Amino acid sequence: MRERLRKAAAGATEGDVEALIVAPSSDLVYLTGYDPMPFERPTLLIVRPDRDPVLLVPELERPLAAASPAGELAELRGWRDAEDPYAAAAELLPAGGTVAVTDRIWGLHVLRLQDAAPTLAWISASAVLGPLRARKDPIELDALRRAGAAADATFEEITRLPFAGRTELEVADDLKRLLVEHGHASADFAIVASGPNAASPHHEPGERRIGPGDVVVLDFGGELDGYYSDMTRTVVVGEPPEGFGTVYGTVHAAQEAAVDEVRPGVPIQEIDRVARAVITESGFGERFVHRTGHGIGLEVHEPPYAVEGDETILEAGMTFSVEPGIYLPERFGVRIEDIVAVTHDGFERLNTSTRELRTVA
Repeated sequence: MRERLRKAAAGATEGDVEALIVAPSSDLVYLTGYDPMPFERPTLLIVRPDRDPVLLVPELERPLAAASPAGELAELRGWRDAEDPYAAAAELLPAGGTVAVTDRIWGLHVLRLQDAAPTLAWISASAVLGPLRARKDPIELDALRRAGAAADATFEEITRLPFAGRTELEVADDLKRLLVEHGHASADFAIVASGPNAASPHHEPGERRIGPGDVVVLDFGGELDGYYSDMTRTVVVGEPPEGFGTVYGTVHAAQEAAVDEVRPGVPIQEIDRVARAVITESGFGERFVHRTGHGIGLEVHEPPYAVEGDETILEAGMTFSVEPGIYLPERFGVRIEDIVAVTHDGFERLNTSTRELRTVA
């Protein structure tokens, strides 16, 4: 974390930024290991290239901050409820120039900070912190591998349980339970979309009973040692509906082609282009309605993004999802998702369970 703070300060210098303001978020966890709840009482880490970092905290939370790694990484300064924390923060900021604030900060805090330091220009800190967080170190990659393996084990076990006659919510509950049983600290989401519901990419599981011939999209993940899993598989209950084989084969081919394109030096938007080309050539281009992937790490969704317009050049250590899909309204949908890591000469799949069609009972 000391090295991360050093790199953040260096990145600020390279970006002509005089200070970084980091609020409670995964950015604060990444830099200091401190993970307070975001409240109306501001907690703010000030990182400046020319000074040691300072963590401004509500006085009542100072013991919590001191007990975290932040207690050794930054100078702690407390403020009491009768005091003005924004004026205290302004004293830690430069008199002029540009400061960068992290994305996960209350708008109220930004407005009050701007009032307290009116001579400063304000920008997003993503340009500084995004590239740092995107390149995972070996410890982060190990956590993501273990999260991926636990998600794989969850998928293998869920497909041995009955689907027909049960509600989407019942299957979703099983997914969440299995994620925890296989090592996750928490199960953060479990999409179970059956039949026509599978044509909605972010369907919330409900009381619909799954029946024979239903296509079921399973998209699930959670947190393990601070890092997230996220995988999708599409299964079918018994005999699939007409036309399903063509759609599934197209999505499978698109996902394979996109993953095969992953290597250092490739713009991440190219991953989206490759997947989209396969689906478009098969006549389903209008039914692929979302980006091909998103970065993953301390958050389920974080930069970079596999979408047209994101020109991030892939580097070793970057991790992101590859999840093309086709969605036919009122009929069914298909999505296949793996997390991949960029290696020095290609890629590593962090999900290894089969992508061939799995039939369930």
